[in-house]
Amino acid sequence: MSCKRVSVLTSNYLTALSKVCSSRRFPRSHFSKFLSTAAERWDYVSPYSTSQFENPPYGTPSSLGYEQKQNGYALNTNQGFEVCPTGDYGGTQYRQNPQDIYNFTSYGQVKRNTISHGQVTSNVNFYGQVSAISESKEGLTEVSETSSNNATIEMLEEFCNKVNVKEALEVLGSMRQQGVLVDLTQILRITKACGEVEALQEAKTVHEYLLVSFSPLKISIYNRILEMYMKCGSAVDAFDVFDKMPKRNLTSWDIMITWLARNGLGEDALDLFSQFKQAGLKPDAKMFVAVFYACGVVGDTNEGMLHFSSMSSDYGIVPSMEHYVSVVDMLGSTGHLDEALEFIEKIPFEPSVDVWETLMNLCRVHGHLELGDRCAELVEELDPSRLNEQSKAGLVPLKDSDLKQNEKKKLASQSPLEVRSRVNEYRAGDTSHPENDRIYALLRSLKEHMKEAGYVPETKFVLHDIDQESKEEALLAHSERLALANGLLTTPARGQIRIIKNLRVCGDCHVAFKIMSKIVGRMIIMRDAKRFHHFSEGICSCRDYW
Repeated sequence: MSCKRVSVLTSNYLTALSKVCSSRRFPRSHFSKFLSTAAERWDYVSPYSTSQFENPPYGTPSSLGYEQKQNGYALNTNQGFEVCPTGDYGGTQYRQNPQDIYNFTSYGQVKRNTISHGQVTSNVNFYGQVSAISESKEGLTEVSETSSNNATIEMLEEFCNKVNVKEALEVLGSMRQQGVLVDLTQILRITKACGEVEALQEAKTVHEYLLVSFSPLKISIYNRILEMYMKCGSAVDAFDVFDKMPKRNLTSWDIMITWLARNGLGEDALDLFSQFKQAGLKPDAKMFVAVFYACGVVGDTNEGMLHFSSMSSDYGIVPSMEHYVSVVDMLGSTGHLDEALEFIEKIPFEPSVDVWETLMNLCRVHGHLELGDRCAELVEELDPSRLNEQSKAGLVPLKDSDLKQNEKKKLASQSPLEVRSRVNEYRAGDTSHPENDRIYALLRSLKEHMKEAGYVPETKFVLHDIDQESKEEALLAHSERLALANGLLTTPARGQIRIIKNLRVCGDCHVAFKIMSKIVGRMIIMRDAKRFHHFSEGICSCRDYW
């Protein structure tokens, strides 16, 4: 860039800056000075030597009209510009032709106006080069657009941090329309957020955006998409992506096997593991954890123990504590609690607190209180922080993660025609929702229908020393039931309802959800701290092993 153009471009920046700062004195003197200099260097001919207008020369402040009109000049990006009056204000404007005028507002933005006629007084030819005035206009536009883009990106980051998926996608769509490039890292954050709140429709939107904007996708990006769909509980969409992947790595297989099992599709997970081995691929230690989980889902402990033996004999993988915990979980979830205890006693090193805690939780679920109490004593010896008053009383199974948070999130509305997703948060006994009266009324009505179907409330899950009727009322106020009732009130008929719960679902709610899924004719998908539960027609995908 020549020195001449640098001076004009720099002066334009300073002029715009002074206008943003609401300074009248500086732009008058500065703009007049640099315009005169530019005119001399480009052999500019004064329009006022032959013009019919009685305006002062361009080198004086009054000729620019700043006292009356702060945005009294205009630019175009082509090879020449013209000078014409600004109308009633007696100032001047610089333009390329009678149609196009670009006005600089007091905020440094460029606006395009249209006029039907004007007095042409002079032309300046820049000999086929992009003019310095073009550069100044582009420079000022860049300043404004860069500032706006930065603010938009910050807004996108904030929505991602708060897991506000719908709002994040609205910002993303706006940026796309404006031609603003979005970093891949930002898109992957939205991908993760979609999985966290089970926002399936939004997940499909993000998937489409990735295909359009970043193709060909790397394997690592495909893996993110697989995990996103699986966390949304949609194995169908995940398989569609998996089957179309140009290449797969070990992580791709591991994600599919792990999340198929967590979605209650244990047989599919084991079938995929068989395909993996038939392809001549070698599983790693992490994959066997998913395989044990899948065996627990289908209730096939014999196959699970065969895989445990094969892990070391066929693949040379030394079992870790995580593997032992997984096998205990597999045996205990299917009701083989005594076998689980025998397995623990054969562990070649001292069992960790995770082992005893896992068995303790499963004993609570299956009603083996004596063994559960023994496990609780061992857990308390090894790590007292793992227990609270509920688990000491042997009523509610907890995990370490349960003690870190005490909230659940639920995706309340999802329409195939228009994405209207929002996340509602509930806690047990919550009465703060605007539709609180309708929610509790619906739950009481459902309770009567469930009793007709043979439902008997398991009030042992209520800790408070209150009468039977009050205990039944307390069960109605469990967070997952509040979420379900709101979903029934706000989602389309026969639509799926998705619930996220960070604690393990209690036994009474698990029974209630099975019955309610049949009464209302809905698919209810709930992800708790342990796994996915797909309730439909009175049956849960976990087969009551959780």
